[in-house]
Amino acid sequence: MICQGVIFDDGQQCPHNHGMINTVEAAWHKILTTADEPRGPEGSPLAAPFAELVLVAHAEPLLRQLYPWAGMWELHFSRCTKIRHTWDIPYIGALRDGRYYVEGPSRISPRIAETDSAQAAVAMVVDRLPSHCGPAFIGNAEELAAYERARDNR
Repeated sequence: MICQGVIFDDGQQCPHNHGMINTVEAAWHKILTTADEPRGPEGSPLAAPFAELVLVAHAEPLLRQLYPWAGMWELHFSRCTKIRHTWDIPYIGALRDGRYYVEGPSRISPRIAETDSAQAAVAMVVDRLPSHCGPAFIGNAEELAAYERARDNR
């Protein structure tokens, strides 16, 4: 399928990014509208800080163009929209005391820092974004890697 009108910085059209804006916007919408929903009968002390984190991250244009996903009160960012996501961007988690931690980019990476504010946590992630990061690629990590190899071999 050829995607009409999707042009990259290098002037090339990419058939794999059709629908990127709608896919990424839909994922952000889902997280934004469910971030503070109670989980379990008692809710969680992590709900409020996590909801604040999602709002702050969404306000950052560099992160807003990436595909967000969440689990275990952590907000992850992927350079592609489908599973298997990329694991080359740090992620942010909420702590019970209302603070935040930044880890990654992988699960085996050491904790980067803990901070009192969602703004500081988001800034740490932005500072560690890989080069040529975003907009999110429609596809999985393997398809993104193949696209990048082909792009880089031109």
